[in-house]
Amino acid sequence: MRVGIGYDVHKLVEGRKLILGGVEVPFEKGLLGHSDGDVLLHAICDALLGAVGKGDIGQHFPDADPEYKDISSLILLEKVKGLIKEYRINNIDSIVIAQEPKLTPYLEKMKENIAKVLKIDKDKINIKATTTEKLGPMGRGEGIAAYAMVSLE
Repeated sequence: MRVGIGYDVHKLVEGRKLILGGVEVPFEKGLLGHSDGDVLLHAICDALLGAVGKGDIGQHFPDADPEYKDISSLILLEKVKGLIKEYRINNIDSIVIAQEPKLTPYLEKMKENIAKVLKIDKDKINIKATTTEKLGPMGRGEGIAAYAMVSLE
């Protein structure tokens, strides 16, 4: 068995769509990033790569490469799936940290998106959403962060 952990954080800015788990979440700000800024999928990608000792998404999809400018992180997740194809995903557990917006209405669709790309049952994916009770940068609404852990065989 192999396990991996991933983390990502991006700043919230005006003029960008908020994409989390491949879902466009209605909000007045979005996440700044070279790609679509999807911190949840980036954390999952890093956890998957880390579990098999293949670095992180920045090594595989550098933010200086114009090929990845504004790319959907669902595509990055699909590419990561190809890099770990010799392993079976047992489960993914993740948490998104955001003071707002409320994410509960979108969690099921996020799980569906991830399951479809990774070709695993949706019940192997857990996504939680929490706030920081208005503490720190996430609590002030300056950004959104995500953690993910994976188990592979």
